[in-house]
Amino acid sequence: MSAPKPFRTAKEVENVEAAKERFELRDALLAGHYLVVQPSGAKSWAIRYRRPLDRKTRKHTIGAYPKFDLGKAREAAKAALRAVAEGRDPAAERQEQQRKEAAGDAPGATVDRTFNRFLDRYAKVHTKPASWRETKRIFDKEVLPGWTGRPIEAITKRDVIELLDRIVDRGAPVLANRVLAAVRKFFNWCVDRDLIETSPCANIKPPAKEQSRERVLTDAEIVGVWKVADRDGYPFGAILKLLLLTGQRMDEVRELPTGKEVDLDAAIWRLPGDRTKNGRPNDVPLSDAALAVLKAVPRIDGAAFVFTTTGATPFSGVSKAKERLDRELLKELKAADPEATLAHFTLHDLRRTVATGLQRLGFSIEVVEAILNHKSGVLKGVAGVYARHDFADEKKLALQAWADHVAELVKPTGKTNVVKFPAGEAARG
Repeated sequence: MSAPKPFRTAKEVENVEAAKERFELRDALLAGHYLVVQPSGAKSWAIRYRRPLDRKTRKHTIGAYPKFDLGKAREAAKAALRAVAEGRDPAAERQEQQRKEAAGDAPGATVDRTFNRFLDRYAKVHTKPASWRETKRIFDKEVLPGWTGRPIEAITKRDVIELLDRIVDRGAPVLANRVLAAVRKFFNWCVDRDLIETSPCANIKPPAKEQSRERVLTDAEIVGVWKVADRDGYPFGAILKLLLLTGQRMDEVRELPTGKEVDLDAAIWRLPGDRTKNGRPNDVPLSDAALAVLKAVPRIDGAAFVFTTTGATPFSGVSKAKERLDRELLKELKAADPEATLAHFTLHDLRRTVATGLQRLGFSIEVVEAILNHKSGVLKGVAGVYARHDFADEKKLALQAWADHVAELVKPTGKTNVVKFPAGEAARG
């Protein structure tokens, strides 16, 4: 095969035919610029140059033909050759850019790809599992559907405001606050990594004014929740009952792993620190009613979680299940009183209901906080350092008393075993 002739025009490039072996055609009008022709007939553009540092020959691919026609290819080649003249290495720069884009760490990287890196490099390292999973849930449901594929630097303050407005307009202003907090944390991380210069969340105020919640379920609502849980069955009904009987957090119950934390024989649930909000382990005594709930849970071979529909992941349909609970609970209330209404409550309010109920039964705040695994500062200073009593016996007595109280509410016998201690006496009993 004779040496291929250099090309000058677009027509000459178009007429180049493939050979049995790959070959390159030199651009007669731009030194260092080549057309690469594969045996398949595919064509692409490249430049060859000497690396500035060691003068070794390097090849830098421009792009494929005909996506890059001759005019575009020459412009790109000139830009790359100018970089070489400035002492830069365009091939190395291309490789670094591709590495950063693959890692979601380059300007121009999309929101969805960068968010995945944010999860892996920041959220999963510096926040609790429940926290980063909630952040992921917020992005998956509220943010990424509208921002996937968009470069992170293309997101503006107006985009954030419109996102929040849509959430507020559908009647979820508090959720809009949560979305703003998650998006702000993400973009602050992007600023810290020099992916963008400023956060589009800067100076945006939370859409809703929040007040400390004080919602506690009434006795009638507690009865209704229990009855709805009975009908709903596994898994959500069982989760509801454990929330009401133990006062623990939703994710702590929902993500209970199979065979790792609960000792049915000892009637104890040992929550490890890596599954609690404050990082402190918590031993939760199991009342007779709580044991009955756990013993009734169906056993699924190989399941990683106690409450699951897939075996591999914990129960995830909480939002829809809560909507169902609200509907059915209102029916229960109206069956007893046609004029009854149901004020908004969250599943976290069950935890507050347990705490309030225990205090009404006479148990001290120290015992209640030990059950809830709170660290609110009741014991301060030297007392906080040296008071290491874990209230194990008191917690067991309190949770059994609360379970008996709930049982008496659901099925009154008039022969309650609940002992109502005078204020402050329960902790010493």
